[in-house]
Amino acid sequence: MNRFTSYLIGGVLLASCALGQSPVRDPFPKPIQATEGAITVNFVEFASLPDMPGESQPQRMMLLINEPGTGRLFVNDMRGVLYSISHDGKTVKQYLDMRDQAWHVGVRSGHNEQGLQSFAFHPQFNERGRRGYGKFYTYLDTGNLEPKADLQPLGDSHDHDMILLEWTAKNPAAATYDGGTPRELVRFAHPFQNHNGGHLTFNPLAKPGDPDFGLLYMGMADGGSSGDPYGQAQSLRSPFGKIMRIDPLGTNSANGKYGIPASNPYAKGSNSDALREIYASGVRNPQHLFWDSKNGNMFMSDIGQNTIEKISLVTSGANLGWNVWEGSGKFVAGGARGGGVIMTEPRSDPKITYPVVEYDHQDPLFQFNVATIGGYVYRRTEIPQLTGKLIFGDNPSGEIFYAYADNLPKGGQDAIRRVLLNDHGTPKTLLQLIREKNAKQGKAPSFRCDLRFGEGPNGQIFILNKRDGTIRLLVP
Repeated sequence: MNRFTSYLIGGVLLASCALGQSPVRDPFPKPIQATEGAITVNFVEFASLPDMPGESQPQRMMLLINEPGTGRLFVNDMRGVLYSISHDGKTVKQYLDMRDQAWHVGVRSGHNEQGLQSFAFHPQFNERGRRGYGKFYTYLDTGNLEPKADLQPLGDSHDHDMILLEWTAKNPAAATYDGGTPRELVRFAHPFQNHNGGHLTFNPLAKPGDPDFGLLYMGMADGGSSGDPYGQAQSLRSPFGKIMRIDPLGTNSANGKYGIPASNPYAKGSNSDALREIYASGVRNPQHLFWDSKNGNMFMSDIGQNTIEKISLVTSGANLGWNVWEGSGKFVAGGARGGGVIMTEPRSDPKITYPVVEYDHQDPLFQFNVATIGGYVYRRTEIPQLTGKLIFGDNPSGEIFYAYADNLPKGGQDAIRRVLLNDHGTPKTLLQLIREKNAKQGKAPSFRCDLRFGEGPNGQIFILNKRDGTIRLLVP
Protein backbone atom coordinates (compact mmCIF):
# COMPACT_ATOMS: atom_id res chain seq x y z
CA MET A 1 0.00 0.00 0.00
CA ASN A 2 1.51 3.32 -1.01
CA ARG A 3 1.39 6.51 1.00
CA PHE A 4 -1.45 8.07 -1.00
CA THR A 5 -3.63 4.98 -0.64
CA SER A 6 -2.96 4.95 3.08
CA TYR A 7 -4.15 8.52 3.49
CA LEU A 8 -7.18 7.88 1.28
CA ILE A 9 -8.23 4.91 3.39
CA GLY A 10 -7.54 6.93 6.54
CA GLY A 11 -9.78 9.71 5.29
CA VAL A 12 -12.60 7.23 4.58
CA LEU A 13 -12.21 5.77 8.07
CA LEU A 14 -12.34 9.21 9.62
CA ALA A 15 -15.45 10.09 7.64
CA SER A 16 -17.19 6.85 8.59
CA CYS A 17 -16.42 7.45 12.24
CA ALA A 18 -18.15 10.80 11.99
CA LEU A 19 -21.40 8.92 11.30
CA GLY A 20 -21.14 7.42 14.76
CA GLN A 21 -18.65 8.63 17.33
CA SER A 22 -16.49 11.46 16.03
CA PRO A 23 -12.82 11.67 16.96
CA VAL A 24 -12.13 14.16 19.73
CA ARG A 25 -9.32 16.70 20.01
CA ASP A 26 -9.64 17.21 23.76
CA PRO A 27 -10.04 13.79 25.41
CA PHE A 28 -9.09 15.14 28.86
CA PRO A 29 -11.11 18.38 29.17
CA LYS A 30 -10.20 18.92 32.82
CA PRO A 31 -6.95 20.93 32.53
CA ILE A 32 -3.66 20.16 34.23
CA GLN A 33 -3.63 22.23 37.42
CA ALA A 34 -1.51 25.34 36.95
CA THR A 35 -0.82 25.92 40.66
CA GLU A 36 -2.39 23.13 42.74
CA GLY A 37 0.27 20.63 43.80
CA ALA A 38 3.01 22.48 41.92
CA ILE A 39 6.48 22.22 43.44
CA THR A 40 9.46 24.50 42.98
CA VAL A 41 13.03 23.23 42.66
CA ASN A 42 16.31 25.09 42.85
CA PHE A 43 18.75 24.97 39.97
CA VAL A 44 22.14 26.24 38.87
CA GLU A 45 23.61 26.87 35.44
CA PHE A 46 26.04 23.96 35.39
CA ALA A 47 27.83 24.25 32.04
CA SER A 48 27.51 25.77 28.58
CA LEU A 49 28.37 24.31 25.20
CA PRO A 50 29.96 26.73 22.72
CA ASP A 51 28.12 27.62 19.55
CA MET A 52 29.41 25.77 16.49
CA PRO A 53 31.33 27.98 14.05
CA GLY A 54 29.15 29.03 11.15
CA GLU A 55 25.96 27.69 12.78
CA SER A 56 23.09 29.97 13.82
CA GLN A 57 21.34 27.44 16.09
CA PRO A 58 22.80 26.70 19.54
CA GLN A 59 23.90 23.21 20.41
CA ARG A 60 21.20 20.64 19.66
CA MET A 61 21.60 18.63 22.87
CA MET A 62 19.79 15.29 23.02
CA LEU A 63 21.30 13.32 25.89
CA LEU A 64 23.64 13.72 28.87
CA ILE A 65 24.98 10.69 30.72
CA ASN A 66 27.61 9.91 33.33
CA GLU A 67 30.58 7.66 32.59
CA PRO A 68 31.68 6.80 36.14
CA GLY A 69 34.89 4.97 35.23
CA THR A 70 36.50 8.05 33.72
CA GLY A 71 34.75 10.57 35.99
CA ARG A 72 33.17 12.54 33.17
CA LEU A 73 29.78 13.45 31.79
CA PHE A 74 29.13 13.21 28.07
CA VAL A 75 26.61 15.13 25.98
CA ASN A 76 25.89 15.06 22.26
CA ASP A 77 24.94 17.60 19.65
CA MET A 78 22.64 16.20 16.96
CA ARG A 79 24.92 17.53 14.25
CA GLY A 80 27.38 14.77 15.14
CA VAL A 81 29.63 15.96 17.95
CA LEU A 82 30.18 14.32 21.35
CA TYR A 83 31.48 16.45 24.24
CA SER A 84 32.93 15.53 27.61
CA ILE A 85 32.21 17.62 30.72
CA SER A 86 34.01 17.43 34.04
CA HIS A 87 31.91 16.54 37.08
CA ASP A 88 32.18 20.13 38.33
CA GLY A 89 30.99 21.52 34.99
CA LYS A 90 34.05 23.74 34.56
CA THR A 91 35.71 21.86 31.70
CA VAL A 92 33.90 21.22 28.41
CA LYS A 93 35.89 19.50 25.67
CA GLN A 94 35.06 18.08 22.27
CA TYR A 95 35.56 14.33 22.50
CA LEU A 96 34.60 13.15 19.01
CA ASP A 97 33.41 14.88 15.84
CA MET A 98 31.60 12.30 13.73
CA ARG A 99 31.30 14.77 10.86
CA ASP A 100 35.00 14.23 10.13
CA GLN A 101 35.24 12.42 6.81
CA ALA A 102 37.94 10.16 8.26
CA TRP A 103 35.21 8.22 10.10
CA HIS A 104 33.14 7.52 6.93
CA VAL A 105 29.91 8.06 8.86
CA GLY A 106 28.08 10.68 6.79
CA VAL A 107 25.93 12.17 9.55
CA ARG A 108 22.72 13.60 8.09
CA SER A 109 21.34 16.36 10.30
CA GLY A 110 19.64 18.88 7.98
CA HIS A 111 16.11 17.97 9.10
CA ASN A 112 15.25 18.96 12.66
CA GLU A 113 14.58 15.33 13.64
CA GLN A 114 17.75 13.95 12.07
CA GLY A 115 21.33 13.60 13.23
CA LEU A 116 23.16 11.92 16.07
CA GLN A 117 20.16 10.57 17.95
CA SER A 118 21.76 8.90 20.93
CA PHE A 119 24.84 7.27 22.39
CA ALA A 120 25.68 4.82 25.17
CA PHE A 121 28.83 3.62 26.91
CA HIS A 122 29.22 -0.08 27.54
CA PRO A 123 29.12 -0.76 31.30
CA GLN A 124 32.61 -2.26 30.96
CA PHE A 125 33.96 0.79 29.09
CA ASN A 126 36.67 1.48 31.67
CA GLU A 127 37.36 -2.13 32.77
CA ARG A 128 40.59 -3.28 31.15
CA GLY A 129 40.50 -6.91 30.06
CA ARG A 130 36.71 -7.02 29.72
CA ARG A 131 35.00 -7.50 26.37
CA GLY A 132 33.34 -4.10 26.58
CA TYR A 133 36.57 -2.22 27.34
CA GLY A 134 36.72 1.07 25.45
CA LYS A 135 33.43 0.46 23.63
CA PHE A 136 30.61 2.93 23.16
CA TYR A 137 27.73 3.11 20.70
CA THR A 138 26.11 5.80 18.58
CA TYR A 139 22.81 5.75 16.73
CA LEU A 140 22.49 8.23 13.89
CA ASP A 141 20.96 9.17 10.55
CA THR A 142 23.23 8.90 7.54
CA GLY A 143 23.04 10.06 3.95
CA ASN A 144 25.47 7.33 2.88
CA LEU A 145 23.17 4.78 1.24
CA GLU A 146 25.87 2.72 -0.45
CA PRO A 147 25.89 -0.28 1.96
CA LYS A 148 22.79 -2.46 1.77
CA ALA A 149 20.53 -2.11 4.79
CA ASP A 150 20.11 -5.11 7.09
CA LEU A 151 16.49 -4.32 7.93
CA GLN A 152 13.91 -2.83 5.57
CA PRO A 153 10.59 -1.01 6.09
CA LEU A 154 7.35 -2.69 5.04
CA GLY A 155 6.65 -0.05 2.37
CA ASP A 156 8.62 1.06 -0.64
CA SER A 157 9.77 4.52 0.51
CA HIS A 158 13.46 5.03 1.35
CA ASP A 159 14.56 8.48 2.51
CA HIS A 160 17.83 7.69 4.31
CA ASP A 161 19.48 5.07 6.52
CA MET A 162 19.93 4.82 10.27
CA ILE A 163 22.99 3.05 11.62
CA LEU A 164 24.15 1.69 14.96
CA LEU A 165 27.92 2.06 15.31
CA GLU A 166 30.39 0.62 17.79
CA TRP A 167 33.46 2.74 18.59
CA THR A 168 36.47 1.37 20.49
CA ALA A 169 38.74 3.76 22.35
CA LYS A 170 42.30 2.62 23.02
CA ASN A 171 42.44 4.57 26.27
CA PRO A 172 38.97 5.27 27.72
CA ALA A 173 40.37 8.07 29.90
CA ALA A 174 41.91 9.95 26.96
CA ALA A 175 40.75 13.54 26.54
CA THR A 176 39.65 12.85 22.97
CA TYR A 177 38.68 9.68 21.16
CA ASP A 178 41.85 7.80 20.19
CA GLY A 179 40.44 4.73 18.45
CA GLY A 180 39.84 3.76 14.86
CA THR A 181 36.87 3.88 12.51
CA PRO A 182 33.64 2.51 13.98
CA ARG A 183 32.18 -0.91 13.35
CA GLU A 184 28.67 -0.90 11.88
CA LEU A 185 26.42 -3.29 13.80
CA VAL A 186 23.13 -2.82 11.99
CA ARG A 187 21.67 -0.58 9.28
CA PHE A 188 18.00 0.33 8.87
CA ALA A 189 16.51 1.64 5.61
CA HIS A 190 14.39 4.51 6.90
CA PRO A 191 11.28 5.25 4.82
CA PHE A 192 10.59 8.93 5.66
CA GLN A 193 12.38 12.05 6.88
CA ASN A 194 10.87 12.16 10.35
CA HIS A 195 10.45 9.93 13.41
CA ASN A 196 14.09 8.94 13.56
CA GLY A 197 14.08 8.99 17.33
CA GLY A 198 15.60 6.37 19.47
CA HIS A 199 17.29 6.29 22.83
CA LEU A 200 20.27 3.96 23.25
CA THR A 201 20.80 2.77 26.79
CA PHE A 202 22.03 -0.07 28.94
CA ASN A 203 19.91 -0.92 31.98
CA PRO A 204 21.67 1.11 34.71
CA LEU A 205 20.33 -1.22 37.42
CA ALA A 206 21.81 -4.41 35.92
CA LYS A 207 24.94 -5.73 37.62
CA PRO A 208 27.50 -8.27 36.34
CA GLY A 209 25.83 -11.67 36.37
CA ASP A 210 22.32 -10.24 35.89
CA PRO A 211 20.55 -11.45 32.71
CA ASP A 212 20.13 -7.84 31.56
CA PHE A 213 23.75 -6.81 32.07
CA GLY A 214 25.44 -5.55 28.90
CA LEU A 215 22.27 -5.65 26.80
CA LEU A 216 21.60 -2.56 24.70
CA TYR A 217 18.07 -1.14 24.43
CA MET A 218 17.14 0.83 21.30
CA GLY A 219 14.05 2.92 20.80
CA MET A 220 12.87 2.65 17.19
CA ALA A 221 10.24 5.12 15.95
CA ASP A 222 7.56 4.00 13.48
CA GLY A 223 9.44 5.19 10.38
CA GLY A 224 7.74 8.53 9.99
CA SER A 225 5.25 10.28 7.77
CA SER A 226 1.94 10.52 9.65
CA GLY A 227 -0.26 7.86 11.22
CA ASP A 228 2.23 5.03 10.53
CA PRO A 229 1.02 4.54 6.93
CA TYR A 230 2.73 1.16 6.53
CA GLY A 231 1.37 -0.22 9.81
CA GLN A 232 4.87 -0.97 11.04
CA ALA A 233 4.41 -0.47 14.77
CA GLN A 234 1.96 -3.39 14.99
CA SER A 235 3.90 -5.68 12.65
CA LEU A 236 6.47 -7.92 14.29
CA ARG A 237 8.11 -8.30 10.87
CA SER A 238 9.24 -4.66 10.99
CA PRO A 239 11.87 -3.12 13.27
CA PHE A 240 10.05 0.21 13.25
CA GLY A 241 7.73 1.20 16.08
CA LYS A 242 9.58 -1.05 18.53
CA ILE A 243 11.82 -1.17 21.55
CA MET A 244 14.71 -3.42 20.51
CA ARG A 245 17.18 -5.21 22.78
CA ILE A 246 20.46 -6.67 21.55
CA ASP A 247 23.82 -7.89 22.82
CA PRO A 248 26.27 -5.61 20.99
CA LEU A 249 29.12 -8.02 21.69
CA GLY A 250 27.27 -11.12 20.41
CA THR A 251 27.20 -12.69 16.96
CA ASN A 252 23.97 -14.68 16.55
CA SER A 253 22.04 -12.01 14.63
CA ALA A 254 21.15 -12.50 10.97
CA ASN A 255 24.14 -10.42 9.88
CA GLY A 256 26.45 -11.92 12.52
CA LYS A 257 27.47 -8.50 13.89
CA TYR A 258 25.57 -8.48 17.19
CA GLY A 259 23.73 -10.89 19.45
CA ILE A 260 20.09 -11.74 20.17
CA PRO A 261 19.52 -12.21 23.92
CA ALA A 262 17.94 -15.57 24.69
CA SER A 263 15.51 -13.82 27.06
CA ASN A 264 13.99 -11.64 24.32
CA PRO A 265 10.28 -12.46 23.94
CA TYR A 266 10.61 -13.74 20.34
CA ALA A 267 14.17 -15.10 20.52
CA LYS A 268 13.14 -18.75 20.52
CA GLY A 269 11.10 -18.47 17.32
CA SER A 270 7.66 -18.96 18.90
CA ASN A 271 6.43 -16.46 16.28
CA SER A 272 8.21 -17.25 13.03
CA ASP A 273 7.45 -13.82 11.54
CA ALA A 274 8.73 -11.82 14.50
CA LEU A 275 12.15 -10.18 14.53
CA ARG A 276 14.07 -11.69 17.40
CA GLU A 277 15.53 -8.29 18.37
CA ILE A 278 12.11 -6.99 19.47
CA TYR A 279 11.58 -6.37 23.18
CA ALA A 280 8.27 -4.45 22.95
CA SER A 281 6.06 -3.17 20.12
CA GLY A 282 3.40 -0.58 19.31
CA VAL A 283 5.37 2.62 19.84
CA ARG A 284 5.21 5.75 17.71
CA ASN A 285 8.17 8.01 18.45
CA PRO A 286 9.89 6.82 21.65
CA GLN A 287 12.18 9.43 23.15
CA HIS A 288 13.61 8.15 26.40
CA LEU A 289 13.81 4.92 28.40
CA PHE A 290 14.36 5.09 32.14
CA TRP A 291 14.19 2.81 35.18
CA ASP A 292 12.92 3.03 38.76
CA SER A 293 15.76 1.98 41.05
CA LYS A 294 13.31 0.90 43.78
CA ASN A 295 11.43 -1.78 41.85
CA GLY A 296 13.08 -2.08 38.42
CA ASN A 297 10.12 -0.61 36.51
CA MET A 298 11.10 0.54 33.02
CA PHE A 299 9.33 3.56 31.53
CA MET A 300 9.19 5.15 28.09
CA SER A 301 8.13 8.57 26.85
CA ASP A 302 6.37 8.35 23.47
CA ILE A 303 5.39 11.34 21.34
CA GLY A 304 1.81 11.16 20.09
CA GLN A 305 0.23 12.08 16.76
CA ASN A 306 -2.05 15.09 17.17
CA THR A 307 -3.94 14.34 20.35
CA ILE A 308 -2.28 12.42 23.21
CA GLU A 309 1.21 12.36 24.76
CA LYS A 310 2.14 9.54 27.08
CA ILE A 311 4.50 7.90 29.55
CA SER A 312 4.20 4.11 29.61
CA LEU A 313 5.46 1.21 31.66
CA VAL A 314 7.34 -1.17 29.36
CA THR A 315 7.66 -4.92 29.93
CA SER A 316 9.04 -7.74 27.81
CA GLY A 317 6.68 -8.54 24.94
CA ALA A 318 4.37 -5.62 25.71
CA ASN A 319 2.26 -4.03 22.98
CA LEU A 320 1.97 -0.28 23.64
CA GLY A 321 -0.90 0.12 21.19
CA TRP A 322 0.16 2.42 18.33
CA ASN A 323 -1.25 2.82 15.65
CA VAL A 324 -4.49 1.13 16.73
CA TRP A 325 -4.44 3.18 19.91
CA GLU A 326 -3.08 6.62 20.70
CA GLY A 327 -2.82 6.54 24.46
CA SER A 328 -6.15 5.49 25.98
CA GLY A 329 -8.16 6.28 22.85
CA LYS A 330 -8.74 4.42 19.59
CA PHE A 331 -6.70 6.11 16.85
CA VAL A 332 -8.37 7.01 13.56
CA ALA A 333 -6.07 8.10 10.73
CA GLY A 334 -6.71 10.64 7.98
CA GLY A 335 -8.45 13.95 7.72
CA ALA A 336 -6.96 17.40 7.33
CA ARG A 337 -5.23 17.25 10.72
CA GLY A 338 -3.83 13.74 10.52
CA GLY A 339 -6.42 11.90 12.57
CA GLY A 340 -7.82 11.84 16.07
CA VAL A 341 -8.93 9.52 18.86
CA ILE A 342 -12.27 7.99 19.80
CA MET A 343 -12.95 7.72 23.53
CA THR A 344 -16.17 5.69 23.61
CA GLU A 345 -14.38 2.57 24.88
CA PRO A 346 -11.09 3.77 26.37
CA ARG A 347 -8.44 1.23 27.43
CA SER A 348 -10.71 -1.66 26.43
CA ASP A 349 -8.22 -4.12 24.90
CA PRO A 350 -6.65 -6.34 27.60
CA LYS A 351 -3.72 -7.19 25.30
CA ILE A 352 -2.53 -3.56 25.22
CA THR A 353 -0.29 -1.88 27.78
CA TYR A 354 -1.85 1.56 28.27
CA PRO A 355 -0.05 4.67 29.58
CA VAL A 356 0.46 5.41 33.25
CA VAL A 357 0.05 9.14 32.53
CA GLU A 358 -1.01 11.02 29.41
CA TYR A 359 -2.05 14.53 28.45
CA ASP A 360 -3.68 16.09 25.43
CA HIS A 361 -2.62 18.84 23.06
CA GLN A 362 -5.51 21.14 23.92
CA ASP A 363 -4.49 21.76 27.53
CA PRO A 364 -4.22 25.51 28.30
CA LEU A 365 -0.61 25.11 29.45
CA PHE A 366 0.48 24.55 25.84
CA GLN A 367 0.51 27.28 23.21
CA PHE A 368 1.98 25.42 20.23
CA ASN A 369 3.34 21.96 19.37
CA VAL A 370 3.22 19.32 22.10
CA ALA A 371 5.59 16.36 22.57
CA THR A 372 6.32 14.39 25.72
CA ILE A 373 9.82 13.66 26.95
CA GLY A 374 11.00 11.49 29.84
CA GLY A 375 12.17 11.19 32.37
CA TYR A 376 13.47 10.08 35.71
CA VAL A 377 12.23 8.35 38.84
CA TYR A 378 13.82 10.17 41.76
CA ARG A 379 14.52 7.92 44.74
CA ARG A 380 17.14 10.00 46.50
CA THR A 381 16.57 12.48 49.32
CA GLU A 382 18.85 15.42 48.47
CA ILE A 383 15.90 17.18 46.79
CA PRO A 384 13.10 15.99 49.09
CA GLN A 385 10.24 17.57 47.14
CA LEU A 386 11.14 15.23 44.22
CA THR A 387 11.57 12.04 46.26
CA GLY A 388 9.31 9.22 45.08
CA LYS A 389 8.20 11.09 41.99
CA LEU A 390 8.12 10.15 38.32
CA ILE A 391 9.57 13.19 36.52
CA PHE A 392 8.84 13.95 32.85
CA GLY A 393 8.13 16.93 30.67
CA ASP A 394 6.91 18.46 27.45
CA ASN A 395 9.62 19.01 24.86
CA PRO A 396 8.49 22.22 23.05
CA SER A 397 7.02 24.14 25.99
CA GLY A 398 9.63 23.03 28.51
CA GLU A 399 6.94 22.31 31.09
CA ILE A 400 8.21 19.81 33.69
CA PHE A 401 5.75 17.49 35.42
CA TYR A 402 5.58 14.83 38.10
CA ALA A 403 3.34 11.96 39.16
CA TYR A 404 3.73 9.62 42.13
CA ALA A 405 5.94 6.62 41.32
CA ASP A 406 4.61 4.57 44.26
CA ASN A 407 1.01 5.09 43.22
CA LEU A 408 1.20 4.92 39.45
CA PRO A 409 -1.85 6.42 37.76
CA LYS A 410 -3.87 4.49 35.21
CA GLY A 411 -3.83 6.99 32.40
CA GLY A 412 -5.26 10.45 31.92
CA GLN A 413 -3.82 13.72 33.13
CA ASP A 414 -5.61 14.12 36.48
CA ALA A 415 -2.53 12.96 38.39
CA ILE A 416 -0.10 15.29 36.60
CA ARG A 417 1.35 18.25 38.52
CA ARG A 418 3.94 20.87 37.58
CA VAL A 419 7.58 21.33 38.56
CA LEU A 420 8.74 24.94 38.37
CA LEU A 421 12.29 26.27 38.60
CA ASN A 422 13.21 28.68 41.39
CA ASP A 423 15.00 31.70 39.93
CA HIS A 424 16.04 33.80 42.95
CA GLY A 425 12.68 33.35 44.62
CA THR A 426 10.51 33.48 41.48
CA PRO A 427 9.05 30.23 40.10
CA LYS A 428 9.62 30.05 36.34
CA THR A 429 9.28 27.64 33.46
CA LEU A 430 12.29 26.51 31.44
CA LEU A 431 11.05 28.57 28.48
CA GLN A 432 11.09 31.72 30.59
CA LEU A 433 14.69 31.00 31.63
CA ILE A 434 15.75 30.32 28.05
CA ARG A 435 14.24 33.56 26.79
CA GLU A 436 15.98 35.53 29.51
CA LYS A 437 19.26 33.79 28.67
CA ASN A 438 18.73 34.56 24.96
CA ALA A 439 18.42 38.25 25.83
CA LYS A 440 21.75 38.15 27.70
CA GLN A 441 23.28 36.39 24.70
CA GLY A 442 22.04 39.11 22.36
CA LYS A 443 19.79 36.64 20.52
CA ALA A 444 16.13 36.71 19.62
CA PRO A 445 14.02 34.99 22.30
CA SER A 446 13.23 31.39 21.45
CA PHE A 447 9.64 30.32 20.89
CA ARG A 448 10.28 26.76 22.18
CA CYS A 449 12.61 24.79 24.44
CA ASP A 450 13.32 21.31 23.07
CA LEU A 451 13.60 20.02 26.62
CA ARG A 452 15.69 16.93 27.40
CA PHE A 453 16.76 15.29 30.65
CA GLY A 454 20.20 14.06 31.63
CA GLU A 455 21.47 12.01 34.56
CA GLY A 456 24.71 12.54 36.43
CA PRO A 457 26.48 10.89 39.37
CA ASN A 458 24.59 10.36 42.63
CA GLY A 459 21.20 10.85 41.02
CA GLN A 460 21.80 14.34 39.65
CA ILE A 461 19.11 15.56 37.26
CA PHE A 462 20.20 17.81 34.40
CA ILE A 463 17.91 19.88 32.20
CA LEU A 464 19.02 20.26 28.58
CA ASN A 465 17.59 22.23 25.68
CA LYS A 466 18.45 23.20 22.09
CA ARG A 467 17.89 26.94 22.39
CA ASP A 468 20.51 28.57 24.63
CA GLY A 469 23.41 26.09 24.90
CA THR A 470 23.02 25.95 28.70
CA ILE A 471 22.93 22.83 30.86
CA ARG A 472 21.05 23.34 34.13
CA LEU A 473 21.33 21.16 37.23
CA LEU A 474 18.57 20.68 39.80
CA VAL A 475 19.98 21.17 43.30
CA PRO A 476 18.79 20.97 46.93
